[in-house]
Amino acid sequence: MYACPSARPTGLPLDPSAVTSACAVIHPTMSFEVPDELRYLESHEWTTVDDETVRVGVSDFAQDELGDVVFVELPAAGDEVVAGEAFGVIESIKAVSDLYAPVNGEVAAVNEDLFDRPELVNEDPYGDGWMLEIAPSDGVDAEELLDADGYEAQIA
Repeated sequence: MYACPSARPTGLPLDPSAVTSACAVIHPTMSFEVPDELRYLESHEWTTVDDETVRVGVSDFAQDELGDVVFVELPAAGDEVVAGEAFGVIESIKAVSDLYAPVNGEVAAVNEDLFDRPELVNEDPYGDGWMLEIAPSDGVDAEELLDADGYEAQIA
């Protein structure tokens, strides 16, 4: 059995070094942006905290795994969210996935640009692709979230 059968040229004898070399080109090592200043959930949401709100989005890894995002369902400003529970849905050409809240609180803002341009999640997951901001009701315990190193270890 070949490590990468598609790499073997038709009609030519198998050269194991050629297969390994060709597979590296066909299946490059993936690398994803994981900003140090953010915290992460095991379910692949990222968070950043300012003085009054927690901004939430999905990681570069998550958007890559999902593929082209075609729809995002988010709560309205004023809705309550509960830490660890689903607050919305993200749909791609490959899958539909729940989105999970990192903290308890009230939705302070929703990125309404995503309703018309869900592809912003793919184009800029840590910038224009943010999803919502939550005003935490119980404060934020960053120790309950993964730091960049912990998240990188999870997706490795």
